[in-house]
Amino acid sequence: MLALSLRDAGWDVSVLPRSADSVRRAAALRVFLADHDDLRAAQVCILAVPDSAVVPAMELVEDDLGPSTALVHCSGALPLSVFATARTKRPFGSFHPLAAVSDAKDSLAGHAVALASTDKKLHALLEKMAADLQMTPLEVPETGRSAYHAGAVLSAGLVVALLDAAVSSLEEAGLKREDAMKALLPLSKSALKGVESRGLEKGLTGPVVRGDVGVVQAHLESLPPELGSLYRLLSRRALRLTPNLPPETRLALERLLA
Repeated sequence: MLALSLRDAGWDVSVLPRSADSVRRAAALRVFLADHDDLRAAQVCILAVPDSAVVPAMELVEDDLGPSTALVHCSGALPLSVFATARTKRPFGSFHPLAAVSDAKDSLAGHAVALASTDKKLHALLEKMAADLQMTPLEVPETGRSAYHAGAVLSAGLVVALLDAAVSSLEEAGLKREDAMKALLPLSKSALKGVESRGLEKGLTGPVVRGDVGVVQAHLESLPPELGSLYRLLSRRALRLTPNLPPETRLALERLLA
């Protein structure tokens, strides 16, 4: 995905696949495969691999890189200190797109990207990369990487998990899974549009915002324990976004959601 986006933005890109399947995917997408000369001449080598594979990937390519070639990982959670075992002193960085990518052709345009580097020249290069991909640079302190990445996961992958829970709730009501999905997906999109237009507090809807204690109680009584626990947790969070409820209503909801 990143290779395709950079190629389409006019960057000279080649890839070093780690498996036969990766080679076939690269060929199908018409992405050039890197050879020894490409690695030696590269200005930057991007390690677009899972977190656990960053160090092994670094060790695999390090001796083939030019002395000034920068190494950049795409992890949101790993700090730059992950490169501490490198045998060669070179610029190090990270480039973590805040985009939920489930297909190689997904676009990165309009998304943010977290940047970090040990070198000003590399940082400028990463900023240009972000600009050419139409992404907004975001700088995260090294000590806050895990909390930052947790927030990213909450806003993407765990939103999908939450939607699965919502679909399961409609299945509890007797609807078919595919029908539930068709009904709920536009609802989720409308909620996100409301937040985009009016912010978190004003974009929040539902019985907690209205102070409808009876509806919340009925919801809890209708759900199996796992879904009920998730509903309670998220409703307590919604209550924090609802500062203007009458004191007696807030107290009743707090007791119900405890």
